[in-house]
Amino acid sequence: MKTIALGLILLSFAGSTLAVEKAELDNRIRMLTAKFEALQWKADKSIPAEHLRKAQGIVLLDRTKAGFVFAFQGGGGVALVKDPESERWSPAAFLGAHEASLGFQIGGEHSLFVILFMNTNATRLLIEPNIKFGGEARGTAGDSSTGAEGIASPTEPSVLVYAARKGLYGGAAIKGGAIVPDDEANRVYYGQFLGMNDILFEKRVTPTEAATELAVKLAEFSKEDGE
Repeated sequence: MKTIALGLILLSFAGSTLAVEKAELDNRIRMLTAKFEALQWKADKSIPAEHLRKAQGIVLLDRTKAGFVFAFQGGGGVALVKDPESERWSPAAFLGAHEASLGFQIGGEHSLFVILFMNTNATRLLIEPNIKFGGEARGTAGDSSTGAEGIASPTEPSVLVYAARKGLYGGAAIKGGAIVPDDEANRVYYGQFLGMNDILFEKRVTPTEAATELAVKLAEFSKEDGE
């Protein structure tokens, strides 16, 4: 009986630990949502409604570090994709960032990167083991713009990178292998082992309350004035 009782206690403790971890991940989504909303209320830094409306996928990536050359040394974010038929946003999939050089910075800080995938082909990058961007990415920081490494099409870039930033910023090139799926966070959040494809494209899970709140904000800021 003592063994059974001990087992039940341990099981209860494991369940409560999992719940706390999931709650922390909910908080991560809500924190990213709040930062995105704050970005959109800044007239000189907000992402145009037209770009958000046309975007087929989005990554919100959070990390702050001062330095001469900015680089992620940890951090993470979430990704969502839009169903091409219903135009509804998918559940959130978690991402990690490791040693990702994002252009050149002089003595400033970054608080949020928003990466928009402008067509369905670009969204397939999100199921790669290492999410890589090259000449198809174009970066914008506040009221200044700069091309990423390589030459993107002036009319139809497939990836747009926006930065909410404090301090000076120049460049938005994202080096290869910078962003990776956070398999452990996704396992904890959904209670099962799921790949990015399962979450974003195969509809194996439904959006959580926190992810739905983010989708509502994306829809809200995708509307033109007067809509």
